[in-house]
Amino acid sequence: QVQVVESGGGLVQPGGSLQLHCAASGTILRLNSMGWYRQAPGKERELVAIIASGGKTNYTGSVKGRFTISRDIAKKAVYLQMNSLKPEDTAVYYCNVKGVYIDNDLYYDMDHWGKGTLVTVSS
Repeated sequence: QVQVVESGGGLVQPGGSLQLHCAASGTILRLNSMGWYRQAPGKERELVAIIASGGKTNYTGSVKGRFTISRDIAKKAVYLQMNSLKPEDTAVYYCNVKGVYIDNDLYYDMDHWGKGTLVTVSS
């Protein structure tokens, strides 16, 4: 069974920092990409940052220079360091993991989401 679990959300004042953590568990053969998405109230889910298997990263424009995505392949973990937070960063942040996992000796494509962690930026 493959699971993806996020942690690290909370309430922070504008200008503050938070680090989100996501860990995947299970018999994962290969990680193709690990990414962070967010969904604000009344809005669609959007990509925040993603890191590919080769280490290439991509960010949505509004977070460039403020957020940094990193990973620990051995731990099957991905992190999102968020600095200079703004009220418009308030959202539920979701982790997505794509890759290949094994279950009962069979290979499956992996495209798993965590349940999300709430980030609130407010004074």
